[in-house]
Amino acid sequence: MSSIRRLFSLDQWRENFGIAIDALRASKMRSGLTMLGVVIGVATVMTMATIVQGISDQILNAIKVAGPTTFYLVKVFSQTPVNPDRLPKYIRIRPNVSDDEAALIARLPQIQYAAIWAQIQARLEYKGVRTRPIAVFGADDRYQEIQGGELTDGRWFTKAEMRSGAGVAVLDQAQAWRIFGRESPLGKLAMVGGRPVTVIGLYQPPQNIFSPPGTEVGAIMPYLFVDHGYKIDKTNALWIPIKPRAGVTVAEAEDIVTAAIREYRRLRPADKNTFDVITQDQVLDIFTSITDIFFFIMLVLASVALMVGGIGVMAIMMVSVTARTREIGVRKALGATRRDILMQFLIEAATLTGIGGLIGIAVGLAAGKGVTMLLNVNAHTPVKLTLIAVLVSVGIGLVFGVVPARRAARLNPIDALRYE
Repeated sequence: MSSIRRLFSLDQWRENFGIAIDALRASKMRSGLTMLGVVIGVATVMTMATIVQGISDQILNAIKVAGPTTFYLVKVFSQTPVNPDRLPKYIRIRPNVSDDEAALIARLPQIQYAAIWAQIQARLEYKGVRTRPIAVFGADDRYQEIQGGELTDGRWFTKAEMRSGAGVAVLDQAQAWRIFGRESPLGKLAMVGGRPVTVIGLYQPPQNIFSPPGTEVGAIMPYLFVDHGYKIDKTNALWIPIKPRAGVTVAEAEDIVTAAIREYRRLRPADKNTFDVITQDQVLDIFTSITDIFFFIMLVLASVALMVGGIGVMAIMMVSVTARTREIGVRKALGATRRDILMQFLIEAATLTGIGGLIGIAVGLAAGKGVTMLLNVNAHTPVKLTLIAVLVSVGIGLVFGVVPARRAARLNPIDALRYE
């Protein structure tokens, strides 16, 4: 019992920690290079974790905005866009989704909303000032209900404008500022993909992963105007968003919609579907598979870096034991036990990697924050992972410090005092 108390004596820990700090100060360069592997490993973990958590939060936020019950009918579901000019046969024989099908789905008693939407890439231009090609949606006046965000000025389309395919547009607020500057865009003619449209409103999209830099929404226009005036990739960029009525589950609504479209397309019971339905669960599955790859790569890189750091810790501690042989001999001559010497060098190794871990956490969080800011993603500090990173870095010191610590503890005090 007394040996246990001695092992965990606060005074002994404080003394050994002081000795460890003094030893690290005495060889700053060597200690710094040894900590580098731990710093890189921990920083890699923290950077990737911050990015993945930020993206995860934004994905979940986007699903909350659209509503967990919203699902989509598409020609084909693919995690990566297929080349519309070189479609596989099984996709080529599928009909495109149509506005008639959207109207059919909207009439189902279990469905609250359905409409056909499209997306194109086009430049916004006004008086010679233009954007790079950005996403432009062909939708309806309930776009905000599905995508979230808010109308900051002006109005959405009227029923007459949607039915006639009028050349009107609601511009993204940030894009409107880029091409109009301080001038009010409402009522002005702007060019979208080379075609003139009248700006009737300004829209502020929600902050989510579906709108990072590079894929910002530039404008929303009536679907018929986009369909008649632009070339639409009807394989990858044409879909029907669907919302079931209150009390109807996604699974029930999906079955009802599937049956209605199969009947509309005159598919026999043995025929496979010539369309796909995407639910929010599938979106999450895609995201999960991507993050799993991120985490695997992160763990591999971090493991290699931490292994290198651990070997470095072992090497420097072996050198430290050799260089401090006389010191060990003096301590043993004054009554220090093997356990005391073992604890001294284990604490020194743990201190070395613990400091490296703290530096790695700071570097990783800063790097992760910088990347997420570039991606326009709000990220929060992964507190649990931060604590784990500290424990792992200290654990590395303890594991890789065992061999040199045992070597120091086993030194014969007489031989140690004779060491030159």
